[in-house]
Amino acid sequence: MSGTPLPAVKAESNGEGNGTKLPFTPPTYTMKEIHDAIPSHCFQRNTLRSLSYVVRDFFMIFALMGLATQIPLLPSYQLRVGAYMIYAFTQGLFFTGAWELAHECGHGALSPSKAFNNTVGLLIHSLLLVPYHSWRFTHSQHHKATNNIERDIAFVPDTKDVWLAARKARKPEILFTYWDLVEDMPIVNLLILVGHQLIAWPIYLLINNFALPRMRIVPWWKRSHFYFGGDGPNFKPANRDDIILSDLAIGAVVVLLWASVKRFGALNVFLLYGAPWLWTNHWILTITYLQHTDPALPYYVNNTWSFLRGAASTIDRDFGFIGTHILHGAIECHVLHHHASRIPFYHAAEASEAIKSVMGVHYYSDMKTPYIWAFWKNYNRCFFVEETEKDSEIYFFPSKEKTMAAKRSI
Repeated sequence: MSGTPLPAVKAESNGEGNGTKLPFTPPTYTMKEIHDAIPSHCFQRNTLRSLSYVVRDFFMIFALMGLATQIPLLPSYQLRVGAYMIYAFTQGLFFTGAWELAHECGHGALSPSKAFNNTVGLLIHSLLLVPYHSWRFTHSQHHKATNNIERDIAFVPDTKDVWLAARKARKPEILFTYWDLVEDMPIVNLLILVGHQLIAWPIYLLINNFALPRMRIVPWWKRSHFYFGGDGPNFKPANRDDIILSDLAIGAVVVLLWASVKRFGALNVFLLYGAPWLWTNHWILTITYLQHTDPALPYYVNNTWSFLRGAASTIDRDFGFIGTHILHGAIECHVLHHHASRIPFYHAAEASEAIKSVMGVHYYSDMKTPYIWAFWKNYNRCFFVEETEKDSEIYFFPSKEKTMAAKRSI
């Protein structure tokens, strides 16, 4: 479908970034133009350079963990609590940075060697309780169907009709009658969000609870990232050995954690590993959500989607020093990543600049809104998508006023 003209569509934006051009017309540039614009050296993967970043991240992780073992020596309870909180937050960022390196491995972006990528990716993701190969397969599906609301598997919004039908279906239940009165309160939203950020990622890996309708028809264990039977919706029989390897690696880490609990105590293991791991769960969800969720971004169905249009339906954001130097530019260069996922992160900023002139108004970014504030705003606004031009089969999140009107109409 790339390059096929479609009717112009009115798009509403949050007024930030550059996705505010009206009316909206899908992109017509080509992938060849994208690749021709990127300097050839940006595609070069240097194994030793990549390995140096892996070593650096592990050095920082173990150094922080070593420092944290000295926290019990602090003279007061308040100081110890504060130190553990600072440690958990900081270590969670470095865990997430390491997770991003494994993500690069899943795309073959750290090295020309498949063995290097898969070995490093398996090691890092397993230590963070993520089944590397299983995730690699489903993440590939996401890249092959980005912002296709019929096929994508990552943060796929409901259409307005589906969203309204689900809310109407819960009306007869007395619990939801009272829930409707409080669900929009900021404190309620905050409490739900905190719980979601802590556990949603491992639950997704375990039972794929965000499954599309085509996946929900099978039992949860067949949707799981740990299932290697070959008859589930996510994996082929040919993936069996890789999934088993991932499962065994996770099992080895679980045994290691259990042995650590027996040796050092559950509280110490939680403070040194568990709390930072929970922060990592939060950052993985936040990063992924904000890369693909914004009122400026279009969504498509099979009839109007193409790989190029999906790749362009992503957004870059700014997370300052943390994003660039600890999270390896995953936040700032995600648009480029969807166009050319094998470019290593240390060339991504240069390559990202190079494609902006090709993409023109279809390059979306929001470098002004503070990162967490953007997350909170979109979380409280982006509930469903709808066509802004009848029969266009191109969808956007409506304005907050339209969203609230839809809620009141039920």
